[in-house]
Parts: sequence; C-alpha cells; structure tokens
Amino acid sequence: MSSATGDTAATTCLILRMLSGTPSPEFVATFAAGELVVGVDEAGRGPLAGPVVAAAVLLCKPRPGGLDDSKKLTREERERLEERIRRRCAFGIGVVEVDDIDAINIFQATMWAMAQAVARLCEVIGCDPHRVLVDGNLTPAGRRAEWRWQAHPIVGGDESEPCISAASILAKTHRDRIMREYAKAHPHYGWHTNAGYGTPEHLAALREHGPCPLHRKSFAPVAQVEQPLEMAQPFA
Repeated sequence: MSSATGDTAATTCLILRMLSGTPSPEFVATFAAGELVVGVDEAGRGPLAGPVVAAAVLLCKPRPGGLDDSKKLTREERERLEERIRRRCAFGIGVVEVDDIDAINIFQATMWAMAQAVARLCEVIGCDPHRVLVDGNLTPAGRRAEWRWQAHPIVGGDESEPCISAASILAKTHRDRIMREYAKAHPHYGWHTNAGYGTPEHLAALREHGPCPLHRKSFAPVAQVEQPLEMAQPFA
C-alpha cells in the first residue's frame, strides 16, 4: 500500500469513528440564554442496503458559509463543508444498522438515529439544547423513549434552516463514506456510487448475486429477490 493510500484509509477510519465533537469545552459559553438551537436531519431512509444515519449540529458563530440542502451540493462541496462543520461546530451522529432497521422498521430506526445524534451532541457540549429543529413533518418526540428535548418539525428545513442544512451535510457525507467502505467487500452492487439506493445497476446486481447481509430484508425489492432464492434451495 502506498503512503498516500494508507493516509487516505487512516483518515476515512478516523472520520467514521468520530460520532461527536466540539471545538472546545467552552464552546457553549459563546451562546446567550435560549440560543442553543440544534438542527437534525437524516440520510438513508430509502436505500435497500446499509444503515440509516442522523446528525445533530449546533452551529458556530459565524456559521460556515455555503450551507444548503446536501442533495443540492456536489460531493466536493459537501466534503469541504463537512470539514468546516466538524472543526468549528458541535455535532453528534447516530447510526442504526441493518439488523435493527429490519427489526423495528425504517421509520423507528430513523427516529432512534436522531435520538442518538442529539444525545451524543449533548454529551460533548455538557448540556441540553433549548430547542431541536428536525427536518420533515415528524419528530422522535413521543415516538422514542430516549428523546427528552423540545422538538420542532420543519418541512423543507434542510433548505430553510442553516443548522438543519449542516446536519443534512454531516449525515449524508458520513453515510456515503460508510457505503464506500462497504463497497470494498461487496463491489458488484455499485454502492460506491449509488450509496445503496435502488438504482438499475443495484437492482440488476441483486437479481444476479442475491442479497448480502448488509441488505435490508424488510424492504420489498430485497425480499422479492430473496424469496425465490429460498424456494430454489434443495431440500436436505
């Protein structure tokens, strides 16, 4: 392995382990009473494989420029902003893996990932936020026992609320990096580019190779492929 390749692999592993962070222990001291407003968003509700990831972000002052819905940004723009958010803001990331998604359903898994993300953020800043802004029309409040914060759903919040935009960027870049790592062990599904979504390439590979343990068996396209494979198994 070349030095450059080794450095890239080490950096990837380090970032994947970084599920929370804050610029300094005194970070929250820069905020006035009532100003601790956290944004939350998720990535990976729709894919056929891999985890669902959520991020929670408390923005720094001044906030990083260029924040927007992660889907509107290029990969290079997202990764540049990710570095700034991780370095200058406080954040937490929650990850719920495939087995749990299949056990409790993707909606509950998403709510759990959001609760994990905010809990990790609270650990690093040493207190609870005053409000949590959640992208979409539903929040984990009343749906997950772990959720204890005042939550406000905002439809389109990843475009209108900078703290949610930042969370959407962290969630997507973190999950995309996970899927590129998984693609090294399962290259035929194209996860390095489709991130586990049901693209024609991914669906064709599913039909040819069948699902792997990282596929969500509770999702219809995977279940429909897996069932004929089970029926084709010879009797013992």
